[in-house]
Amino acid sequence: MERYSLEEARLYLDQLITQAREGKTVLIVDENEGAVQLVPVSSPPLRPRRAGSARGLIKMADDFDAPLEDFDDYMA
Repeated sequence: MERYSLEEARLYLDQLITQAREGKTVLIVDENEGAVQLVPVSSPPLRPRRAGSARGLIKMADDFDAPLEDFDDYMA
């Protein structure tokens, strides 16, 4: 595991990201604030998201926005 100070991480962030993508764990240490860790994302999404791709899969009841009986006391 590679350790870098916060100042080093600011200067070399692009290189640290590249290391993380290659599978290395990168630790960024700030003496006052603790540490953070850069790790690679395990797997990318299978396919990009598309707006409207769930059209027709979700159904709303006809009385969806009707008042609920549990709230009758609050509606008076």
